[in-house]
Amino acid sequence: MYSETDIEGAVTAGAISPDAARALRAHVAESRRSPVVDEESFRLLTGFNDIFVAIATGLLLAAVAGIGGQISPYLPAPLVAASAWGLAEYFTRRRRMALPSIILLIAFVGGVAATLATPVLAAAPAIGEWLNGNGYGRDAQAAIIGSIAAVIAAVTAAAAWLHWRRFTVPITVAAGAVAVVGTALSLIVGLVPPARDAVYPLVLVAGIALFAFAMRWDMSDPERRTRRSDIAFWLHLAAAPMIAHALFNLLGVFDAEMNVGRAVVVLLLYVAFALVALAVDRRALLVSSLAYVLWALYALFRQAGAVELSAGFTGLVIGSALLLLSAFWQRARGRVVALLGQTGRHLPPVAAAA
Repeated sequence: MYSETDIEGAVTAGAISPDAARALRAHVAESRRSPVVDEESFRLLTGFNDIFVAIATGLLLAAVAGIGGQISPYLPAPLVAASAWGLAEYFTRRRRMALPSIILLIAFVGGVAATLATPVLAAAPAIGEWLNGNGYGRDAQAAIIGSIAAVIAAVTAAAAWLHWRRFTVPITVAAGAVAVVGTALSLIVGLVPPARDAVYPLVLVAGIALFAFAMRWDMSDPERRTRRSDIAFWLHLAAAPMIAHALFNLLGVFDAEMNVGRAVVVLLLYVAFALVALAVDRRALLVSSLAYVLWALYALFRQAGAVELSAGFTGLVIGSALLLLSAFWQRARGRVVALLGQTGRHLPPVAAAA
């Protein structure tokens, strides 16, 4: 399977002509009865060798961490980060293997963050005693802890930026963006005492900002023929859980009894998410909020008296609805985008459904 990035790279390298690339895209769209942009493709596997290398990479990194842990509790994280970078020099920079590159990026960024966090966590009890012994109050302690967390997140973001400059793996931009969000939230929560009681609203705002950043990448490549589309995919995947988790937790979906009114609000929000997903042609919001709408519908069926069949009815209704939405995705998109007027011109094009 070849991605849009591969085709564009082949055109750039002169392996195929632009006309041949357009003909190939048209053939694929016709054979699938679906326009290329509506497939929401992203590169994950180039073959079974990707899975083979990914398994071997996981085993190697786990072994490195285990051996380092026997020497010192502070060694596993930096060894994993260094090993991940070294492996990426071959499997990412030279071989351009998708799945191993994603694993190596996560291992590198996570290793950098853990390298800084491990000694801080180990010294946390001593730091706490020192702060208490020197008369630091709760607000001062929170500010210090928030600042430390912000420094860790900022260094992690810088590491992600260096990885991007070297290897240009699309998921790296999302990883760096999440680290930047972590830096900002740590500083706000640590330095602004009232913000500690408004974590979910802050996460919601961060998720919306990340969604806007993803749309910036998406709108720069509406036909989704370059790496920009892959970058936008991972950014949407990072933004969606922030938006869904924060919003539904503000509604107290799992904290309070699911009454009819709250369940209806959850279902209406899911419909709103579906409209946004159709407009931007991204399904991440629908997937991230699925657990909440399943719980709401399950509670509704139980309150209606279908106690034993509530789980079955919930799966039947939601599964059928999502399958119908997938089957008629293009037609539904056409109507939603048409309602947006001139704004719809900046979104992925809508082809007529076959």
